[in-house]
Amino acid sequence: MPQFQFEAMDATGAEIRDVIEAQTEEEAQQTIRGMGYFVTRISQKKSAEPGKTAGGKKKRPLALGGTSSKQLATFTRQLSILQDAGLPIVRSLKILENQQKPSKLKNALMDVTDEIEGGSTLSEGMGKCPKVFSRLYVNMIKAGEAGGALEVILRRLSEFLERSESLKKKVQGAMIYPIIVVLVAILILTFIMIWIVPVFSKMFDEFGLKLPVPTVLLVNASTYIATYWYLLFIVPIAVWLFIKLIRKFKQGRMGWDLFMLRFPIIGKLIEKNIMARTTRTLGTLVASGAPILEGLNITRETSGNAMFERLFAKVSDAIRDGETIAKPLAQHSKPGFHPVALFFWLMISTFVPLVITCLPRIKEGQKSVAEMVGMYNMVVAILVCGTLGVLFYLMRMNERVADDLVVNMVDVGEETGELDTMLYKVADVFDEEVTTLTDGLMKLIEPMLIVFLGVAVGFIVISLFLPLIELIQGLSGGSK
Repeated sequence: MPQFQFEAMDATGAEIRDVIEAQTEEEAQQTIRGMGYFVTRISQKKSAEPGKTAGGKKKRPLALGGTSSKQLATFTRQLSILQDAGLPIVRSLKILENQQKPSKLKNALMDVTDEIEGGSTLSEGMGKCPKVFSRLYVNMIKAGEAGGALEVILRRLSEFLERSESLKKKVQGAMIYPIIVVLVAILILTFIMIWIVPVFSKMFDEFGLKLPVPTVLLVNASTYIATYWYLLFIVPIAVWLFIKLIRKFKQGRMGWDLFMLRFPIIGKLIEKNIMARTTRTLGTLVASGAPILEGLNITRETSGNAMFERLFAKVSDAIRDGETIAKPLAQHSKPGFHPVALFFWLMISTFVPLVITCLPRIKEGQKSVAEMVGMYNMVVAILVCGTLGVLFYLMRMNERVADDLVVNMVDVGEETGELDTMLYKVADVFDEEVTTLTDGLMKLIEPMLIVFLGVAVGFIVISLFLPLIELIQGLSGGSK
């Protein structure tokens, strides 16, 4: 017997959704009215089509990987265009589903379509696919459905996703050049240390030359790299795993994020990038009609930084107590002291002297690098470097992550009732600052890399030629 899914209201005005069996639609409506309900919507439930499983769902293609932000932004823009054209939401979703290649997004669209045909709303269907549609995405769709302006919300959401993707691409694109240069430089220097320097070292041993300190340092470094070459891969992986482990703990994650926010140049780039993204997120949610507390919670979850998560949590608590946004935003934007952040500053500032001190002897009877330099000097170097790292952290630990521009713009927005507009303006300002900072960083990195390579190659050349000059002078003196 055919099944009809319906929406109706009872005598109290409460909404009823259910499925009923009947031979025709008219018979189904009479049965529903006989139950004391007023029918608002009714449609026959479709039977299983070819290609669907026994449970009524289409077979899902195998999908590897996740859904990229670019893919989601493109889908949102296309869906907004289809909704502007007046197409039903189910038809729009099926059109976009057919355009997708096998992926998580295609499977999610199939699931959402099934949910809507089963009586759910678009936001409810998307909410059941959290790996594709984030909480921010679902809440904006929900606000659009509640306000009857889904096409407007989709347009705003697509603009938000496209701006976020554009900003991310700018930062990623700016880092490609220096990363490639650094990797090539490391490969070249590794080749020189493993294959070129040992040839000179063997020649020096054959002539029995007394090597100067720079040459000894170079030969020792070459021997270390040739002997323990695998550490070039193990050490970075070990450091990455250590940081991942630290970030598993709440205090460890906070300490690492504070350390990165205060790292020279890169910290400012991270801070401005997060501020641009969070203010645009909050502005988009406010403009969509989402409650301010819900908007702050979503912004906090999508910030991706423990310091900003704490900041938005404090602002939410203050709003519950009757405060405005601007005052707690200024009050709680100072990170303050954190022991884990101090630990990372100590580690990075004393890394080089600690490594030199721990290096063992290369050969029996030969002094280690630390012994040649002097253990007292190495201890002094560790203390001085550690002190400088601590002082640098203490001087910068209370710099606010939300500066006066953000606070004043938010304050004006609250007073004038144009909070979303002011948040958009703040986001635009920080987008421009990120672009400017990225361009400046590129201009700074290039000469720094050239200087680094020049110093490294110069040190290698000088270290190798000092003994050669002494050898040539000795041979010249002996031939007279």
